[in-house]
Order: sequence, then C-alpha cells, then structure tokens
Amino acid sequence: MMAALLLPRVLDNMADRRVMLVAAGLLAVVLLAFAGVLAGIAPQISGGGSADRIWIGLLVAWGLLGLGYSGVLTPTGRLLRRSAQAADRPALFAAQFALSHACWLVTYPLAGWLSSRTTLSTTLAVLGAVTLSGVLLAQALWPADDPEVVEHEHADLSLDHPHLVDAPSQGHRHAHAFVIDDLHPHWPNSGALTQ
Repeated sequence: MMAALLLPRVLDNMADRRVMLVAAGLLAVVLLAFAGVLAGIAPQISGGGSADRIWIGLLVAWGLLGLGYSGVLTPTGRLLRRSAQAADRPALFAAQFALSHACWLVTYPLAGWLSSRTTLSTTLAVLGAVTLSGVLLAQALWPADDPEVVEHEHADLSLDHPHLVDAPSQGHRHAHAFVIDDLHPHWPNSGALTQ
C-alpha cells in the first residue's frame, strides 16, 4: 500500500528506469541481508536462544520486499505502453506476461528445491544472487539515456510518405515518440539513424 501511494509522485519526479533499478536493487539487498542475518542467528536459535528476533526480521524483510516488488512492477505498464503502438500492445503485454512467468517457472521451483536441500539462509542468498544478477543485467542492457522522443531518419521513405508529413522541411529526418513498429523495427543507438 505504501508503494501504491508513493509511486505516482515518485514517478512524476524520477525516470522509470531509475525507480525500477533501485526497487530491484532493494530486493537483492534485502534477500542477501536477511540471508546473512539468518546465518548469524541460526546457531543462537538452535542453542536455545529466542526466535523473536527472527520474526521481527522476517516482518521487516517482508515489508521491504513488498515495497521493492511494487517498485519494479508498477512502472512496467507505463514502460510497455511507451514501447509500442496501441495495436501492438496486446502482443507486447502478452510477451511480458509470458517472460515474467517463465522467470517464476525457474525461481519458484529453485526456491523450493533449495529450501528442501539446504538452509533457509542459503536459499535466500542464492535467490538474492539471482536477483542481483538481474539488476546488473538490466542496468547494462537498458540505456540510461532513453528519451521518449527520438530524432531519426527514414532514408527509404519518399518525402510524401504519411509518416514524414510532419517534417517536410527536414526531409527524411524527424522526431517523435519512438516505439517499435513496422517503420521502426529496432531501437536506435544514441544518435543512430533508423531505416
């Protein structure tokens, strides 16, 4: 609920990329930190120590994981809408749904298998490492400079093509909100021209 209430204001002031990477980073840090806490207090608990600390830690970790999870998922719809024309969005949302569920298809059984074969702290450490790998991969693959409006060129289109009607004085070069479609099959590199 806290993320749902805070994110609209946060997203007005921060880019989706930054919000999502920070939230995913929070997930990795919480998983790895809680794994360390569990590994450190497990001997005390098995030696007759109080389990109260583990429950408090679990509740704090649960809340932070919920905050991070919401911070990753909430901007996803905005990002997908920004990435495709209206006619292509159902396919894009379906692809994202399939990809996210494929990831769950790997991580849920991994969590169950690890927790049945090792300690909870080891399971959390492995899942934290998987999450951190995803954060680093997203940071490397998702350009920091990702403007919505991109200037580009269509050298293969005639100057009277309907797509170029808004740029008669600029020839084949123009700028608009860039999405993948039949006229724009690839994301442009910084300063690159599209076909």
